[in-house]
Amino acid sequence: MTVISKLTRAARAGAALVAASGMALPVTAQTVNDSDTPAASLDLPSNLQIFGKVDPNLRKPTAIVNDVVITGTDVDQRVAMIVALNRLQLTAQEKDELRLSVLRQLIDETLQIQEAKSNEIKVTDEQVEQTFNNVARKYARSTAEFTTMLRQAGSSERSIRRQIEGELAWSRLLQKQVEWRINVSDEEIKSILDNMEKAKGTEEYNLKEIFVSSTPIYGANCDPRKMMQQMQAGTAPFEYFARTCSEASTRAREGDLGWVRISTLPSELAGAVQQMKIGQVAGPIEVAGGYSILVLADKRQVLTADPRDARLSVRQLTITFPAGTTQAQATNRASEFAKETAALRGCGDVPKLAQKLDAKVVDNDQIVIRQLPPQLQEMILPLQLGQATPPFGSVEDGIRVLVLCGRDDAREASLPSREQLRNQIEQQRVNLRAQRMLRDLRRDALVEYR
Repeated sequence: MTVISKLTRAARAGAALVAASGMALPVTAQTVNDSDTPAASLDLPSNLQIFGKVDPNLRKPTAIVNDVVITGTDVDQRVAMIVALNRLQLTAQEKDELRLSVLRQLIDETLQIQEAKSNEIKVTDEQVEQTFNNVARKYARSTAEFTTMLRQAGSSERSIRRQIEGELAWSRLLQKQVEWRINVSDEEIKSILDNMEKAKGTEEYNLKEIFVSSTPIYGANCDPRKMMQQMQAGTAPFEYFARTCSEASTRAREGDLGWVRISTLPSELAGAVQQMKIGQVAGPIEVAGGYSILVLADKRQVLTADPRDARLSVRQLTITFPAGTTQAQATNRASEFAKETAALRGCGDVPKLAQKLDAKVVDNDQIVIRQLPPQLQEMILPLQLGQATPPFGSVEDGIRVLVLCGRDDAREASLPSREQLRNQIEQQRVNLRAQRMLRDLRRDALVEYR
């Protein structure tokens, strides 16, 4: 066995965001001044000669991290959990690459748990159980059903409990060592609020980002071009890559950067971001230290009432298809459904039509347009009371229409409170410190691969 000191440092200069067309762009070589790069200080020879065979495949997905063993079973069960919960469709090669990525993540997780314990931070079984139950409800109707789902996928509740323990331990370590040191002055808060007032009416964007360094520390599976190809093919969602590949501090939040104003973005990115549509994926784009992929999750105007914040009262009509229905048959039925619902004279007509079509009716008086999928937002924004959307859905899940029964328009937005703003700034600074802490833990660790 060979003893290897920690994972390579992944330095990221600046906070550049990607913005471009929604199509995958070719990745080009990064052009920077040699004096600005960490490699410039290493005095590397210009004509390198490698002695011995370099084969990254020799590293097997098991390791000992500061005397704590990560087994092949640990890796296999975490991979199975990721594949099952994200409904991934991976080739054999992609699965092997994911294994190596998961190994690196388990190493980070182990370092975080070890550091928390060395600072006398203990995560109780009750705390882990509570979080586990919350996660279970997200994916299944009950904890028992969720546990069964994990086992059938080749994983176990032990794997996800270990991840929960790592995240809770790291969060409490940051509370103990970092958060109390962060100070945001009243003058800084006042300045930001004044600037927000001046920016009233300008657009701001809710962005999500994946950042990977020029040499991704989580393996070939995290190559930005491959990620874009899989997202566009629908074989893996953005959130999966944000949690498993991103090297940014927003990784635990699935890449969520929050709301960003154009004035805070580099000039070369601002114009491109303004051209993106909600839900669009852009990248990869070369940025300082690596590459980024960006999603425009939402947009709005600062301190201005937004039609997307309107609260709706709707009636949903759903028709389902018997087993064996073909796509052509479903399309014909959807066309008839569209004609019938387009002739509705208001929500009062819905029960009669539902009986005629053998459709199910569900009422909802608490739908906010912004919370709907982007395609539905565009369909429902121009509707008048009593009108219906075009049919949407699938052969497997049935097709639906939404009939608009009422709309309460949004009121003009107000400035955040001083406390809300203070918490937001503090969290941003904690995230930066957390990234540095993990970098230092990797540098100092002893990792033995078997």
